[in-house]
Amino acid sequence: MTIKNYWILLVLIINIITSCNTKISDTNKIDREALVRRHTVKIGQFDTLGSLTVGNGKFAFTVDGTGLQTFPELYENGISLGTQSEWGWHSFPDTVGFKFEETLRDFDYHGRSIPYDVQVKDSQRSVLAANYFRQNPHRLHLGIIGLELKTADGKSVTPAEISNLHQELDLWEGVIKSHFTVNGEAVEVVTCCSQEKDMISAQISSVLISRGLLKVKLRFPYPSGGHIDSGCDWNQSEKHKTFIVENISGHALIQHQLDSTTYYTQVGWTGTGSLYNVSPHVFELSPGSGDKILSFSASFSALAPEKNELSGFNDILQSSRVGWKKFWESGGAVDFSGSSDPRAHELERRVVLSQYLTKAQCEGSYPPQETGLTMNSWYGKPHLEMHWWHGVHFALWNRIELLEKSLAWYQKISGEARKIAERQGFKGIRWPKMVNPDGLDSPSNVGPFLIWQQPHIIYFAELCYRNHQDTATLRKYADLVFETADFMSSFAFFDKKTDRYILGPPLIPAQECFDPNTTFNPPFELAYWYWGLKTAQQWRKRMGLTPKKEWEEVMSKLSVPAQANGIYLASESTPESYTNPRFTADHPAVLGLFGYLPYSPLVDTLTMIKTFNYVWNNWQWKKTWGWDFPLTAMTAIRLGLPEKALDALFMDVEKNTYLINGHNYQDKRLRLYLPGNGGVLATVAMMCAGFDGSKTDLPGIPKDGSWKVRWENLSKMP
Repeated sequence: MTIKNYWILLVLIINIITSCNTKISDTNKIDREALVRRHTVKIGQFDTLGSLTVGNGKFAFTVDGTGLQTFPELYENGISLGTQSEWGWHSFPDTVGFKFEETLRDFDYHGRSIPYDVQVKDSQRSVLAANYFRQNPHRLHLGIIGLELKTADGKSVTPAEISNLHQELDLWEGVIKSHFTVNGEAVEVVTCCSQEKDMISAQISSVLISRGLLKVKLRFPYPSGGHIDSGCDWNQSEKHKTFIVENISGHALIQHQLDSTTYYTQVGWTGTGSLYNVSPHVFELSPGSGDKILSFSASFSALAPEKNELSGFNDILQSSRVGWKKFWESGGAVDFSGSSDPRAHELERRVVLSQYLTKAQCEGSYPPQETGLTMNSWYGKPHLEMHWWHGVHFALWNRIELLEKSLAWYQKISGEARKIAERQGFKGIRWPKMVNPDGLDSPSNVGPFLIWQQPHIIYFAELCYRNHQDTATLRKYADLVFETADFMSSFAFFDKKTDRYILGPPLIPAQECFDPNTTFNPPFELAYWYWGLKTAQQWRKRMGLTPKKEWEEVMSKLSVPAQANGIYLASESTPESYTNPRFTADHPAVLGLFGYLPYSPLVDTLTMIKTFNYVWNNWQWKKTWGWDFPLTAMTAIRLGLPEKALDALFMDVEKNTYLINGHNYQDKRLRLYLPGNGGVLATVAMMCAGFDGSKTDLPGIPKDGSWKVRWENLSKMP
């Protein structure tokens, strides 16, 4: 760093210190229950974007205004009513005999041909093979559970015939309470989810039960295999089988068979009612005569249960209350009450609801898909480059155990990831992008060329070590850290002419609008490569090992990010980064160089400030994604621009919309996007607790007196 750059940083720090009038966390403890409850979600009508979810991180159940999944067709183009688990996957039969190798095509890597799995169009069979492996396996919708409501003359009730709807999501307890009127009579529904099992329960109260006008209906769909949808195809009745295996007093077991996939649904209920098959794949739970209260539970499992393992409504309600109370009372908390800035309450709402949504949908044993366990996106498969946005906040909010649940999966698929590196002639492990549960990559003309997911496991492992500070953590993740670094160092190509290492081609940066055949040295990836290798070396030192020469060689001669007119380019190969409109859309990944990542010798702070200002004023923000606003805010925080950080989080752009239920809406195609929620949480932790080397209190909060902030138990970003 030049003397001039040091002086700029010093001035920024002095300005922040001298203007600071907000303290780091008041000594009085935050009333966490009051904090959470003031953001209880309240719904007053059928809102197709206002679906509410109960879940335990590995299983989730999303409902409409009735508290169950009564009108799924109404919500099909909104936030659909999903019942999904981390184990529920299905593949359509391969009647052709496709081989994954049929999707591989060679690309030039500095004079050497290496294979990538792509969506090729050189033959009809190649197209079909690529499409098959993209679509399969896909995540299953396990079944719709809703109310069967009838009018006095026996007709089905429509949403228009329901009035006085009032619904609340009690975030503190993880319980949905729904009230509405039909046929002039009140209906009360309380819905909850076990925090230990893939099991939901509901208690329904109404005189309509005793009149035979209210029942519970279960429907089992065939999978649609759609790219982004609910996952249900109701027009393929002949392709699957659903039947009752056991039906005794108060309990039934249903088996659903779809091609080679089979799973089971247990249903239990109170009273003298009965469950029966009314049509293919449709079952009704009919209460006994005279009942005014019906409680039922339903569980889903991949294997046939050996016995009735259902819990009753009161037990599941207690499980939800205990589990959510434990969650809210652990980890971090941020309280913005008392702030005069009108944005403070909304930011607090987004923070609380984002914690709820990510806990309910993203704390499983696998990296989550971008739409969690609510609906399918990209066939239900996770994108590993998004795992950072889904999971890092768990560590920063000191809930490291929720992040670590999914890290064992990396060990599970490391063999498949190692095969990718071997196939391409590299060392170590190359992590896939759009991936199925067993680690097989999905053919794409973009995904296989992305590389910014490679250092993620090093970042995750480092956060775990910072939390535990023990040798057990080092041993647990060392192989993954070291083999990832081996790939990173071998992927960097040494250019003898310029005496430096370069990244790519072939490569597509995080800003996914570049030609993989010609793109090299995107700045964010260069900085992430440096940080990853440096951190891997630190791990060797902690374990008493000598530094690895190959890694050190790459770090010492890694290309410096290219710039023009004092502004960082999107890649060294695109001097037209800001003159071609196509290159000022999608993710402003250049900002990740210093924001998402800490300072490194590759960063020139003066150039970073000019780059930030130029991107801020000239980017096509309407063509970005939900996590781009937290990304921008992080850079603003490190540059000492807290006002800009908040402006970024509240930028008036459609894809920065946070719905009444807390979901980050993107557009009509993608109605929820959990990386945006995770990004908000990571950024707010950084705003409050800061980052390595930050010297001021609340570095992301304006110092004009309009913000009153109390926070507890947050960790600094690296």
